[in-house]
Amino acid sequence: MPSNRRAFLAATTAALTATSAASAAAAPDPHPHPPPHPHPTTARGALAELLAGNRRYAAGHPLHPHEGSARRHVLAAEQHPFAVVVGCVDSRVPPELVFDQGLGDLLCIRTAGQVLDEAVLGSVQYGVEVLHIPLVLVLGHERCGAVAATLAHLRDGAPVPGHLRLLVEEIMPAARRTCGLPGDWADLTVRAHAAWVRDAIRADPAFASAQVAAARFDLDSGRVAVLP
Repeated sequence: MPSNRRAFLAATTAALTATSAASAAAAPDPHPHPPPHPHPTTARGALAELLAGNRRYAAGHPLHPHEGSARRHVLAAEQHPFAVVVGCVDSRVPPELVFDQGLGDLLCIRTAGQVLDEAVLGSVQYGVEVLHIPLVLVLGHERCGAVAATLAHLRDGAPVPGHLRLLVEEIMPAARRTCGLPGDWADLTVRAHAAWVRDAIRADPAFASAQVAAARFDLDSGRVAVLP
């Protein structure tokens, strides 16, 4: 092959390679993530952030923040979640999705019917005292299976096998308080039990440095409402 032809082919290949590299570098990320933003440092700010994220989730426009590899590498060294969420194990109520949050944003503690025990309280204390989290949110939800089992036991004497008895015994006081009130008994129990868990955490001096709130998640609308 003549030397001038070899030189031409080499130059053309180099130019095409450079053009392809530049195009690849300029191509937009097909799965962009929003840039990280500072976590709220107050309970009011933390609750506002949770509710803003829930509005995005319910509207079908979540941002899916803090999910990239860069975020994962930062969190490998330390974590600074801005809220503790005490929620239910129900597969339809994952707090990170419900509040449109990502890696390192929330410290989630989940038991059926958000029932308290020493392990749950110790976990909340870790978040409040060690991680200095300003907000604890107790999240109940519509059509809770643990609540349904409790009502069935009270209404019909349905047996409660094994370890499930603890759940029913803990939810039973809220169910008894709301029995006979106007409205849906199950939903009244969900609200009353979430408020009771909130008040029990509030009354514990181990959590005095944090604010504690309760909320209810609506499975149909996807919205979270703070309870009075």
